[in-house]
Amino acid sequence: MKILNRVILVLLVGAAFASCKDRAAEKRIAELESRLVQLEGNGATPSSAVASPAATPVADTKPEGPLPSFEFATTDHDFGTIKEGDKVEYTYSFKNTGEAPLIIQNAQPSCGCTVPEWSKEPIPVGGTGYIKAEFDSNGKPNIQNKTITVTANTWPKVTTLRFKAMVTPKPTGANGPTR
Repeated sequence: MKILNRVILVLLVGAAFASCKDRAAEKRIAELESRLVQLEGNGATPSSAVASPAATPVADTKPEGPLPSFEFATTDHDFGTIKEGDKVEYTYSFKNTGEAPLIIQNAQPSCGCTVPEWSKEPIPVGGTGYIKAEFDSNGKPNIQNKTITVTANTWPKVTTLRFKAMVTPKPTGANGPTR
């Protein structure tokens, strides 16, 4: 029974990660993990699993000393109307207006349909860098709002870049347009 429960959990977690990440999926995963604890009957309750000190986020504190700082030309971009299946890209450019070299540790897209690329070398004070977003609209009809979460040695550590597009769906039906 335990093996079956673990297999089901792995499949559900895998399905959740295969789709675009969002808070609802994370909440559902936490609920499933709590339910698994109950089913295994090891004496733990869902509330004790959620309230454990390891699960409680610790507030970050601003580091002392000189810090780098992002100054983006824009953090939002509108691709306008595109056709489903188009691949479009936009480059967010920035300047380090801080007092120390800026290092981007990660750029995490909100969906697998977006591939980010970024400046890998430290950006000196006054220097410029980029974060490029390539969006594949295949299978993504209608309005799309996506984000790229950039983690760097700045304060705050996380900066969110956004873009949107209106994706015109591919024509449906094998017989062509109706008259």
